[in-house]
Amino acid sequence: MQNSKFRIINFHGIGTPKRPLEEGEEHYWISEQQYSSFLDLVAPVRDRVLITFDDGNLSDLETGAKGLQDRALTATFFPLAGRLNEPGALGKDQLQELLSLGHKIGSHGYDHVSWKHMDEGQARKELRDAKALLEDSIGQQISEAAIPFGMYGKRTLRQLRSAGYERVYSSDGGSFQGCPFPIPRWSVRADTTELQVADFLDGKEPAASRVRRYLGKLKKQII
Repeated sequence: MQNSKFRIINFHGIGTPKRPLEEGEEHYWISEQQYSSFLDLVAPVRDRVLITFDDGNLSDLETGAKGLQDRALTATFFPLAGRLNEPGALGKDQLQELLSLGHKIGSHGYDHVSWKHMDEGQARKELRDAKALLEDSIGQQISEAAIPFGMYGKRTLRQLRSAGYERVYSSDGGSFQGCPFPIPRWSVRADTTELQVADFLDGKEPAASRVRRYLGKLKKQII
């Protein structure tokens, strides 16, 4: 990754949810048709696009993994430790199945809460306890984390480094080179179109939008 620019497209839920959704989650659930069409755009540029999934929804395996397998793609999945084995969410067996298919597992924390302004106790639960529970479930060490809601600050990044995470993913959008901390991603939503995905993959972004995104990311890492 050191000499090429990459982009990351991030998914949450696909199809009909099999659990009650938290407020605002519905905006990040897409249809199976959307998912298929988006992957068809990703497949031809697989050498410079990475794929991730947040929240650990059961649709990650039932629909997400199948679509990836049909196109010989792989992804990194970031489940919530506190939802493991709950109805509509991935469990230990499903995580191990994803690993067997060639995918990777990271952590999205414990309770799907903001990681900004966490005290020591909260950071221990969200970053360390969640990591330990997921590692016990898959029998492997976890070194990657995805920040919930894209909310973080300078202290958050210090806490993540201290907890042993080598790669951390945000929702800042845009491309990246090397291994920044955090690594930016772009999440699709229920209202995302094929044209928007194609533009993202091609790096088409208005200059004003690029400046706003850069300033927003800079502010997060200062505060």
